[in-house]
Amino acid sequence: PPPTPTPAGQSRLAPAAEAAGRSYAIGAPDADAAEGPEPLDGPGGAVEVADPPRPQPMDDELPPEPLDNPRRLLVWPAPDVSTQQALSDRGYRPVIVHSREEVDAQIAAFPAALFVDPLTGPITRTALQSLRQAAGAAEVPVMVTAGLGQASRDAAYGADPAVLLKALAPRDSEQHPPRVLLIEEHAEIALALTGTLERRGMQVARAASDADAVTLAGQFRPNLVVMDLMQVHRQAGQAGILDWLRANGQLTRTPLVVYTAAVDAADLPRLASGETVLFLAERSTSAEVQERIVDLLSRIGTN
Repeated sequence: PPPTPTPAGQSRLAPAAEAAGRSYAIGAPDADAAEGPEPLDGPGGAVEVADPPRPQPMDDELPPEPLDNPRRLLVWPAPDVSTQQALSDRGYRPVIVHSREEVDAQIAAFPAALFVDPLTGPITRTALQSLRQAAGAAEVPVMVTAGLGQASRDAAYGADPAVLLKALAPRDSEQHPPRVLLIEEHAEIALALTGTLERRGMQVARAASDADAVTLAGQFRPNLVVMDLMQVHRQAGQAGILDWLRANGQLTRTPLVVYTAAVDAADLPRLASGETVLFLAERSTSAEVQERIVDLLSRIGTN
C-alpha cells in the first residue's frame, strides 16, 4: 500500500528514538584526529548482530545478457535482507563489489548505478573513494545513503558526516575545493552540516527545497549533492535536482548522498547553538524510506 502522507504541519524529522534501529557497536572518533578514524563508523567499525545478509551467488557469467534479465546494480557492502528484497522486487540484480577492480569487471554489463548503503558493515574512506572514482570513470551514477544523529560531542557515537562527504566529493582539480549542494529545509541542520563541511575545505551552497536546488545548481555547478531523502520530488512533472543533473550531463559525474535525520525537532535550537553536533548513524529502515530509496535508484538508473 502507498505510504501514509505526512499530515500538514507535522515535522518530517524522525523521532530520535528511531536512531537506535538494530543493535550496532560503533566506536567514537578519535578526539584529536584531523579526519576522524579510517572506518567511517569509528574504530572497530560497525558490528551487526541481527539480520545477517544472505550469501550472494558468484557473478561469473558477464554479458551480453538478455534484455529481460534483471538489471545489475553494484552495491557495497552487501545489502540487508529487506533492502535486497526491495531491489529485487523493482527488477534489480544486486552485485556486491568491494574494490575498483570488481567495479571495472562489471562495466561491460552496463550497471544501473553504484549504491553504497552502509547498513551491514563499516565503510572506509579509501575504499569509498576508490569505488567512486571507478564508477565515475565508467560513467556509472553513484548514490550513497546515510543517517544523521544529534548528540553532544561526548555522546556522539559516529563519525563526523564531513568524513564521508569529503571522501565522496570529486573536485575540478587539486587546486579547487569540492562544491557541495546541500538541500535541507531545516536551517539548523543545514548550518551544522555547512559548518563541518567548510572546516574540511569544502564549499557549500544550500537550497531549502528540491525545486529551489535546480536554480542554484545552474549557478553553483556542484561536484556533490547532499539532501534529505524525504525532500526528493516523487511526483511526475515536478522538476528536481535529479532532473537537472540528467539534463546537464552531470548525473554520472556528481555523486548523490541521501540521508535520513533522526533528530528531535525540539532539539534543533541546541544544534544551532553548538551544544549538540551531527554524527553519522544508521539510516532509517522504515517501509517508506525503503520505498523512496528504491524509487530514487530506479530514476537514477533510467537510461
